[in-house]
Amino acid sequence: MNKLFTTICIFNLAFFISNAQEKLTEKPNEFVIDTTSVLSIDNTIKTLYSVISGEKGEERNWKQFKHLFAPNAKLILAGEDESGDYKTHFMAPQDYIKTSGKWLVEHGFLEKEIHRKIEVFGNIAHVFSTYESYHSKTDEDPFMRGINSIQLFNDGKRWWIINIYWTNETRHNPIPRKYLP
Repeated sequence: MNKLFTTICIFNLAFFISNAQEKLTEKPNEFVIDTTSVLSIDNTIKTLYSVISGEKGEERNWKQFKHLFAPNAKLILAGEDESGDYKTHFMAPQDYIKTSGKWLVEHGFLEKEIHRKIEVFGNIAHVFSTYESYHSKTDEDPFMRGINSIQLFNDGKRWWIINIYWTNETRHNPIPRKYLP
């Protein structure tokens, strides 16, 4: 009886320690997906900006980011390369996370929408969204501005981002007045 009691105590202690270790290894800020974020165009666009934005050292909610996009969606950067030639670079949402995720956390990146034009026909929408980018909320001036051309599709239940096609403002390519506040 004594051996049985000791065995049960050891088993319970081992179980308790195992659970305690599991709790310690869990990420305290494990991100969840807000399914209401895609019920309107406005929520979808606001969520897009919020999930990529954060102060230096702040992790991004990549689960929420991926939730915004339709299967086979693309993020397409258009701009000048080092030689001055205009090029495009195509990425899946997962590629964007791999190429930009670490940089966003290491440098701080807050993208703020400053103007929006929306065109909708049936279940498709096009959003021209002008943005300013900062490294921190304390920055007075943006280090970059540009326009996101965002195509969306509504399947009757929610909005899906199909593509984000963007370019940054340059000295040779200023943002037209009609796309500014």
